[in-house]
Amino acid sequence: MAVDRDVVVIGGGQAGLAAGFYLARGGADFEILDASPGPGGAWPHTWPSLRLFSPADYSSLPGRRMPRTEGGNPDAGHVVRYLREYEEYYDLPVRRGVRVTAVERADGGGFLVRAADGRRWRCRSVISATGTWSRPFVPAYPGAGGFRGMQLHSAGYRGPGEFEGRRVVVVGGANSGAQIAADLAGRADLLWCTTGPPRYLPDDVDGRELFRVATASVRSGTGRGVAELGDIVVVPPVREARDAGRLVATPMFDRFRPDGVEWDDGRVEPVDAVIWCTGFRPALGHLRALGLRRVGGRVVASGPVVPDVPGLYLLGYGDWCGAASATLIGVGRWAKAAVADALAVTP
Repeated sequence: MAVDRDVVVIGGGQAGLAAGFYLARGGADFEILDASPGPGGAWPHTWPSLRLFSPADYSSLPGRRMPRTEGGNPDAGHVVRYLREYEEYYDLPVRRGVRVTAVERADGGGFLVRAADGRRWRCRSVISATGTWSRPFVPAYPGAGGFRGMQLHSAGYRGPGEFEGRRVVVVGGANSGAQIAADLAGRADLLWCTTGPPRYLPDDVDGRELFRVATASVRSGTGRGVAELGDIVVVPPVREARDAGRLVATPMFDRFRPDGVEWDDGRVEPVDAVIWCTGFRPALGHLRALGLRRVGGRVVASGPVVPDVPGLYLLGYGDWCGAASATLIGVGRWAKAAVADALAVTP
């Protein structure tokens, strides 16, 4: 038998908790379903040295400020503690260990949400907030299958310890590539491969300025976003490695060899490991049964609203479903909009 709710939120990370805050304020009968055994969304799975782009004061979900930290921007452990305390403070109804496998249209309207263990929920609205961490993207590359060394995505990186003294290639010229390269610089024999020269933001620009630019873009409708400023926020570890000359990019290699990588100009480098910092894709497999329309590979959405499917909302996946919606400070605006629309259509 299905459990009846006004709204089901799928995903208990930062986006799901922001939605929960506004649903609770609106008096909704709702539940947050999360596949993880504990709080924090993707943050418990990141590498320990990962830093936020902004100070704690500019990294908060709606209603409750993140506690300040000493020694720079908060690390992943600080974010996990904050999200746990946020969930507890607002007594949000998060049900753990629930892996949603399908969202279907229900007879008579609304949705039927199915979990892997057979449980079901019937609701008028669904807010999908599953993020991207569970779908790391690694491009197909010539010779990759024959490479005898280690390959892993940044999602599997846990720190420099296992790479001490080894020849390591870090692929990617955005924030994760720069931060992991900086983490390894001086500990491993590092090659940092990027498709073009690194585009550092000015050293005094952090998440506060990025959020301001994203907000201004939404208000003006110009579509000019933070990408025009650069690709890499110069957090302290990146600045230190760069200024010490340990963070030097080289052009992307062209193919793998069994024991290394090779460029078209004939350059060959022996390599023990390759770390792909090549991004993620939205984890939307649970919505497959709804037959969502896509343009350019992305589900058609207006902010978090999916116009083709009334009552369905996509929250926190990136700028295409709300500028800065994949950030702690930015998701609140879109969570509020999604919940207001959901409660308007929920009897």
